[in-house]
Amino acid sequence: MLRLYNTLTKSLSPFEKPKDEVVSIYTCGPTVYNFAHLGNLRAYVFADLLIRTLKYFGYQTKRVLNITDVGHLTSDADSGEDKVEKEARRERKSAWTIAKEYEKAFFEDWQALNLLPPDIIARATEHIDDQIALIKRLENKGYTYKTSDGIYFDTSKVADYGKLWGQDRSQFLEGVRVEKNPEKKNPTDFALWKFSPKDKKRDMEWDSPWGRGFPGWHIECSAMAMKYLGETIDIHTGGIDHIAIHHTNEIAQSEAATGKPFARFFLHNEFLVDKNGEKMAKSKGQFLSLKEVVKRGFEPLAFRYLCLTVHYRDKLHFSFEALASANEALKNLWRFAGEQKGKQSEAKENISVILKETLLEIEKELACDLNSPRVLAKIWETKKRLNSENLKDNLVYEFLLKIDKVLGLKIKEKTNKLPPLSKKILDLLKLRNTARKEKDYKKADEIREQIEAKGFKVEDIPDGVRLIKDGNTFELKE
Repeated sequence: MLRLYNTLTKSLSPFEKPKDEVVSIYTCGPTVYNFAHLGNLRAYVFADLLIRTLKYFGYQTKRVLNITDVGHLTSDADSGEDKVEKEARRERKSAWTIAKEYEKAFFEDWQALNLLPPDIIARATEHIDDQIALIKRLENKGYTYKTSDGIYFDTSKVADYGKLWGQDRSQFLEGVRVEKNPEKKNPTDFALWKFSPKDKKRDMEWDSPWGRGFPGWHIECSAMAMKYLGETIDIHTGGIDHIAIHHTNEIAQSEAATGKPFARFFLHNEFLVDKNGEKMAKSKGQFLSLKEVVKRGFEPLAFRYLCLTVHYRDKLHFSFEALASANEALKNLWRFAGEQKGKQSEAKENISVILKETLLEIEKELACDLNSPRVLAKIWETKKRLNSENLKDNLVYEFLLKIDKVLGLKIKEKTNKLPPLSKKILDLLKLRNTARKEKDYKKADEIREQIEAKGFKVEDIPDGVRLIKDGNTFELKE
């Protein structure tokens, strides 16, 4: 049985739903005012692991990913400037242009990390009417009030406000950034609709029953989740930074409007932190994007692999040393798969028993709150066992492809697209082989260096030579 840690109940709980029913999932997406940093991307690798695991265990899924292209202010507590508008002014472009450019960059990272496409991409700017309708619904039920800068939600009317965080209201105020606003009835009240400034025109603003302006940050997720997934969804995902404010406010406004639970499960991933334990954040002005990592020579999937080495509920300590290790491990995994592909062993029955045992152990780890570090460990333990007995067979390759449906490390692509060796490399190999036979080891080493200068790693094996490049393996028999 699949068990997931539910932030709402603070417990590891069975995920129970008939396999013939669709699992509805809402993933909090990016605010598109800058490049996504590695900490942001970890959340989507985690969500992808969840989706892939559900599919592996036979569930059908429907997932909505939102794009926040308006309404997210520089303070999560409804003060400051709109992040998109602020960046537009800095880059001297329109807010619409900024949002499109960074959304495009985000989905380039998405593809590079081999994340499964969401079923629905919902942009806040394309759902203004839905957000207005939800605010009116809350207004009709008496949950809103008006101030000089907008329409606010009255949190005092929600008895269990803050239940996701698990604190009472006094502790909630001590632990959360809440900007002082003398017009708020309660410090935890939040904006549903913000009025446009009187002294300047915004790029993004709309007419509403309350005045011209733009939606608050939190209302978009409730409106779009309920539009596409219904009033109660199965799973809501996001980073732990969303627990205290964003997801807490989503729950409050959604359940106030419908009288129903907003989500059965809330799943949250921990931060990516540096060696000093500080989380990566755009607000600090220094962060790493995936594109910068690739420029340094790393496989983009090396970051995905690194994420999988740490449980999603544990902090991921990032360093380039750790990324380099993940990069090498990933290539070793591709190499291992390539060595098994197409091989036929006389010990098939023995291999089959080993793989069945390993698969059962892996499925248990996946079912226990997506324990990807243990899944990887089981794979490497099996590799060591097979190598110790010199067992190679296509059964192992097929086994790795099966597990890769969850891991998403492109094992099939990397072993199916082996580029042919050039004539120049083949000629060098022949010359090196001749030099070795003639015991001219100096010349053989010189030729080896020429081959390695082309980006290949050269390994001598008992009956030939093995070349490795970009995770691909070439074995040439003498």
